[in-house]
Amino acid sequence: MRKEDCFYLGKIAKKFSFKGEVLVYLDTDEPELYENLESMFVECGKHLVPFFIENCSLHKNDFLRVRFEDVKNEEEADALLGNHVYLPLKMLPKLTGNKFYFHEVIGFEVEDKRLGIVGEIQSINDSSAQPLFEVLNDGVEILIPMIDHFLVKIDRENKKVIMDLPEGLIEMYL
Repeated sequence: MRKEDCFYLGKIAKKFSFKGEVLVYLDTDEPELYENLESMFVECGKHLVPFFIENCSLHKNDFLRVRFEDVKNEEEADALLGNHVYLPLKMLPKLTGNKFYFHEVIGFEVEDKRLGIVGEIQSINDSSAQPLFEVLNDGVEILIPMIDHFLVKIDRENKKVIMDLPEGLIEMYL
């Protein structure tokens, strides 16, 4: 499985028992959706390796207590600590309305109610306090804050993000 075909679910945070169980920190608002997984991909080096799950259950809201089939002791669990965990994109719940996954709007056009087409979303920068659309307009990169108040509509059919941006935000880049 390629990383591009998967989404980041979380990280193996710590050991839970001497029998090889681990706690996976879930990076999601709805951890209960992942309570009954049969398998997951663990990033080992630069490869995604499938691990089959013997049993798993929610633990203290944000963690998934997991017992992998082939991990039988503390040493084997130690080797997995800190590794990222992924699931196939097809396992993501479908979102509707103005909710969206970051990866699904890449390539969408941003349309401002006042200015019209602003450019195409190249990526999303979520390393700052406020996530930003990185939009390309004739070779110029424009950073647009992803604020609910600015977002009018996600038009999946026409691949557009329609926004009502404050006056001057786009103009300062052009």
